[in-house]
Amino acid sequence: MSTFTKFKNAYFSFLEGIVVILVIALAGVVTVGFVTRYLGFPLSWYDELAAVLLAWVTYYGAALAAAKGAHITCPSVLNMCPPVIRVPVALLAEAITIGFFIFLGLASYQVMLILDGVNMVSLPAISMQITQSAIPVASVLFIIAELLRLPDVIKSARGKGFIDHELEEAGLDADAVEAVSTQQRG
Repeated sequence: MSTFTKFKNAYFSFLEGIVVILVIALAGVVTVGFVTRYLGFPLSWYDELAAVLLAWVTYYGAALAAAKGAHITCPSVLNMCPPVIRVPVALLAEAITIGFFIFLGLASYQVMLILDGVNMVSLPAISMQITQSAIPVASVLFIIAELLRLPDVIKSARGKGFIDHELEEAGLDADAVEAVSTQQRG
């Protein structure tokens, strides 16, 4: 196994670990909030903290989805194209995605600078800069994940094509679906 592959696998495991920890933290906060509200002494801070954790799960989860190649794409459309067209279109899509996350990261970093000195309402000891840091940090993590997947994207674009995760989840074989579609047309 190459050093690149080891690093990529370690990075993807790192992202999985972050998301698992955040989901457990979110579940814990919501459970504590539910129990204390049910017992008649609701905590004032759990709702705001749960909203922050949900945003963090969303952004870090998006980076994990990028690492696994599971973000929104149209693999069936790309797979209909010959590799000569598929490669530049896939590279353009990657460039647009990375460009968007560069923009998002820079814009959200500027928001963090604006939030200097602003704290959470229910937990005034926690800076809003910390709560909003998920967006620029996850943007960087997303970009790294996309760059680490780039060799696989190029290989798939040059080869048989991309895996259609939606068909895979439905338990369908993409080649079988394409064969049936071709039979119906012909």
